[in-house]
Amino acid sequence: MNYRKSIQDSLNYIEDNLKTTITATELSEQAGYSLFHYYRLFQSVVGMSVMQYILRRRLIHAIYEIRCGSKGIDVIPEYGFDTYAGFYKAFRREFGCTPSAFIKKGRAKRPYRLNLFKEDYMISHKKVLSVLKYWKLENQPISAVYHESNGEKSNRAFYVGNDFVLKLSKNSAEVKNAISLCNAIKDSRLCVPFPIETTDGRPYIQDGELFFYLTRRISGTQMIAHDFYKGDFIAKARFVGEIIGQLHLILCQAKTPVNEVNLYESVKNWALPISKEILPLTELFCQKYLNEFGKLYDKLPKQIIHRDPNPSNIIVSQDKWGFIDFELSEKNLRIYDPCYAAMAILSESFDEKNQDRLSKWLDIYRNILLGYDSIVTLTDEERVALPYVILAEQLVSTAWFSEQDRYTDLFDTNKRITRWITTVFDSLRLN
Repeated sequence: MNYRKSIQDSLNYIEDNLKTTITATELSEQAGYSLFHYYRLFQSVVGMSVMQYILRRRLIHAIYEIRCGSKGIDVIPEYGFDTYAGFYKAFRREFGCTPSAFIKKGRAKRPYRLNLFKEDYMISHKKVLSVLKYWKLENQPISAVYHESNGEKSNRAFYVGNDFVLKLSKNSAEVKNAISLCNAIKDSRLCVPFPIETTDGRPYIQDGELFFYLTRRISGTQMIAHDFYKGDFIAKARFVGEIIGQLHLILCQAKTPVNEVNLYESVKNWALPISKEILPLTELFCQKYLNEFGKLYDKLPKQIIHRDPNPSNIIVSQDKWGFIDFELSEKNLRIYDPCYAAMAILSESFDEKNQDRLSKWLDIYRNILLGYDSIVTLTDEERVALPYVILAEQLVSTAWFSEQDRYTDLFDTNKRITRWITTVFDSLRLN
């Protein structure tokens, strides 16, 4: 659509000129619309007013430069703030926390350009409030959800007051699966985001191309990857493996129909061919890997899994624990989940020059699997297959990030992780 291209041109211009004066009049003239029409068009496409968007981009770029070591007193004037007090006030109003807290929580990541042709979700607070009327919660305050693992703002969830989370998706199957799974395991001792029906009894509502559903907010603290290297890291790793095992005992009883994924075929037909073009993987290594993994694959137990048990999706509170975000749940290899948890910790803390940390991660990985094995006994074939599954997950991640323009840093990190995994492949066996 031409109007979307016009707004994308505006976004590109804004990104290239954040340290200069930008006016809505200037942008509307460039786009060829009247100022009034441009205001409405920008709001409808981007989900916020043009001046709020410019302010937000300036704040995001400024805090990133400060996080990288630049002095605030030097950075702030470049982005149009006369005083630190003005910057501080604007930042806190926009993000709900102080600049220092934002950095401490790991949210000051490298800004990426917004691409309207690749972004799946663009939704304004006004739209959220209009949707909340179906639960009679339109008068509740709403706030952003940030991923504790990488500091990015979620574009698929909003906190509603202190007790609820509103989630959205373009995929109705994801929504139905998440609701069904949470309902199926709600009577277990596991804490899950219990779905709330609308006032007229619907499990979710559709608004245009988006599907919305509401859940209870689980009280507790999300786990953070870097914390696994502190204190008794072996006990922490065992705990993660054990609770994934407990989750699997519950999920294997669930009757919810979910999508079934063949990890071996995904690697063979997609992830490995792409990764071979990116990484120095020899043909001999690739053929041996596929042959050995192929021999094992059909012998490995499969069931419904969480699919995304990274630390930030695990909630702990005193003697309680639970999981959030079941949207990606599928039928897959059951060892996929404990392997994924270990790889999530590695990807969020990877430093190839820190040999002590890498060695410690190998212990974290082994103890996650040992914790899992203490609840769900691993088969002999699963023990042999662990390195193949770890590498399979990493190849999939590398291939996926190679196709995402917005994640250049993560793409580079995943390439380096994949290279490292190939060097320690034999060390990933569980004796």
